[in-house]
Amino acid sequence: MLKAGLVAAVAMAMSAGAASALEGGDAAKGEQVFKQCMTCHRIGPDAKNAVGPVLTGVIGRPTGTYPGFAYSELNKHAGEAGLVWTDDNIFEYLVDPSAFLKKYLTEKGKADQATGSTKMVFKLANEQQRKDVIAYLKTFSDKK
Repeated sequence: MLKAGLVAAVAMAMSAGAASALEGGDAAKGEQVFKQCMTCHRIGPDAKNAVGPVLTGVIGRPTGTYPGFAYSELNKHAGEAGLVWTDDNIFEYLVDPSAFLKKYLTEKGKADQATGSTKMVFKLANEQQRKDVIAYLKTFSDKK
């Protein structure tokens, strides 16, 4: 019984640590950072696909599924393998989009599909800017 309680406490502490990894995002600052993303993406109620897909409601959406956008094969395969855009996934994706998708597919046992690249060549290495952009994206999402 004590062992089960200890395991539960450790699991809760680990999940709390994971949840706090993305705390501290500032949506107003994220809006400024997102201006870099607007080269390819649009967001908001009247947004249309551009070079990249619309990002309105992206949190909670399976990757490669926004209507009318021609996704790369790599992106479509990741969506078919179950990748859903969560805060954590977006946070990691923005560092290196193609590498993230390839890693995801490989971990799902689909290394044969982990080829090519995504259309997104932009990378956002700065951790705080990634947190801020995610906070901004969440203002356009039902899954806050």
